Amino acid sequence: MQNGPHPASNPTPPVQRSPLTPLRIGVIGVGNMGQHHARILSMLKDVEFIGIADVNVERGLELASKHRVRFFEDYGDLLPLVDAVCIAVPTRLHYAVGMACFAAGVHVLIEKPIAASIAEAESLVNAAAEANCLLQVGHIERFNPAFKELGNILQGEQTLALEAHRMSPYSDRANDVSVVLDLMIHDIDLLLDLANSPVVQLAATGSRAPESAYLDYVTATLRFANGVVATVTASKVTHRKIRRIAAHCKNSLVEADFLNHEILIHRQTTATSTTDYGQVLYRQDGLIEKVYTTNIEPLYAELDHFAHCVRGQTEPSVGGEQALRALRLASSIEQMAIDGKVWEATENIEACDRPPSAAEALT
Repeated sequence: MQNGPHPASNPTPPVQRSPLTPLRIGVIGVGNMGQHHARILSMLKDVEFIGIADVNVERGLELASKHRVRFFEDYGDLLPLVDAVCIAVPTRLHYAVGMACFAAGVHVLIEKPIAASIAEAESLVNAAAEANCLLQVGHIERFNPAFKELGNILQGEQTLALEAHRMSPYSDRANDVSVVLDLMIHDIDLLLDLANSPVVQLAATGSRAPESAYLDYVTATLRFANGVVATVTASKVTHRKIRRIAAHCKNSLVEADFLNHEILIHRQTTATSTTDYGQVLYRQDGLIEKVYTTNIEPLYAELDHFAHCVRGQTEPSVGGEQALRALRLASSIEQMAIDGKVWEATENIEACDRPPSAAEALT
């Protein structure tokens, strides 16, 4: 796999596939995440898994043999053979690989974050539109059954505040970006979807482990135009894996556990049972409802959704514009955590072309 794009001299518009025709899909990059894309594509109905491209020849050949598909050391050789690809290369390569795919008229699902910078992300969104190609970004938690059910529950609640925690022990994976772009960006996307309102105030702080080049622990506080406030914390240095969002509502507390795919709804109620003489026999001070969800693997649901989108049967849950919105906010949080400043909007922060600098932020 080469690092640079392979632009076609005369790119042709992608052909919409018939529902009766197997969709030809390949995977570019089969590291920590790409290997799972390959595993699931080999199982998807009405999908023809064409091949794998990776610079690691030994790794690529091993997985290609396992799934009985072709291996390509240069991803440019894979592109003429497919309708769509899953891009799971390091973030710094998203732009070059994505642009090459659009130049070849290939639909793309690209892992999050969409790109290493806002400028690159904007170029990818524009290139996809110009090539008439679909761009979906792998914000996988949108397909977590616990998040889907959380959204349904909150439709009937008045949300006051949101609280997100995403913690992991230290790992060598994704060590080319901060914890904001690796982990927190998942919850940034989810909070933007749940609040459904522009961000008008932001504060963030963070720290890094010794000898770490990037932030490893960050906490941010956001206020939305509709009055909802949110706190979001992400860590690469916590000795327990945590993935949860809590919604503090007027009439309940709703907790979603994304690891166990379950939801708890706490309601404050009071009920008593007494004797004829007024002696209290039973008192209920609260009620906990446990909501069970499906056990479908989020990545399976995401890739199945991608196939339906390529066929024109639905729109991406997270397209380029939504992913760009999350990246803009993530970039602002990262800058705030580095500068230790507070930002208050005179305009929608998600519409900014760049994160506010320290000079522009309010102290």
